[in-house]
Amino acid sequence: MSSDADADSTTPTGEADAAGSAAAASDADPVLAVEGLRKRYDDTVALDGVDLAVADGEFVAVVGPSGCGKSTLLRVLSGLEPEFAGRVTVDGTDVRDGGSDAVGMVFQEPRLLDWADVRENVAVGLPADVDPESPAARERVDELIETVGLDGFAESHPDQLSGGMAQRVSLARGLAYDPSVLLLDEPFSALDRLTKADQQDHLLDVWEERGTTVVLVTHDVEEAVYLADRVVVLGGQPGTVESVIDVDIDRPRERADADLVALRREVTESLGR
Repeated sequence: MSSDADADSTTPTGEADAAGSAAAASDADPVLAVEGLRKRYDDTVALDGVDLAVADGEFVAVVGPSGCGKSTLLRVLSGLEPEFAGRVTVDGTDVRDGGSDAVGMVFQEPRLLDWADVRENVAVGLPADVDPESPAARERVDELIETVGLDGFAESHPDQLSGGMAQRVSLARGLAYDPSVLLLDEPFSALDRLTKADQQDHLLDVWEERGTTVVLVTHDVEEAVYLADRVVVLGGQPGTVESVIDVDIDRPRERADADLVALRREVTESLGR
């Protein structure tokens, strides 16, 4: 596989405004900073000239068509793709030099251990140097179980949980490390519409309670606008930031709110649909 370590990373002129907006929309010292990101696999460039800054406690959604590099972006942010050009930092530390240790991840599927109960599954997310059987660790795990609304299910196994409950366990596991940034990769895509709406509201409750910085990747424009402070639109092949749309609407939000509907239309148009 070819390396991006020495690759040139330039932002095409036509994309400068969108990239600048993505980088400048947050505080001077963002929790998560992406500068001139270029990621390729052999001769295929997946991402090029991506700039993004996410402030402490901000909720940012990333949308884009299939093949634009959304999942690749998350993998870079999480430290799973260490070979790239540009700079990606969490709390000022490059993800290739330990910055990814401050990142939590929630996947599309809960990926729970079938043989483990809820408490044990959440404990998997604790730092490696923490004894999950210690009183402090058990207290933290039980607190997270309560936070995600699963009080009374600590000893339940995955086959005793609904899809929504299993995803809540996954969320608690992602928070167990107390990450600076929580990455969400379409966590509600497999849920039915009603369960999905319930889980979105629950995620907002957890986010507002804990103040964790969140980056959500989704195909669902309605979800992105309903949840996020800003929506970053990726597009093109290779993927780059096409536009950044602020969602300046107070919470709690009504899904049928005319301003929210207008923003959904704006995001959809930015996607070229």
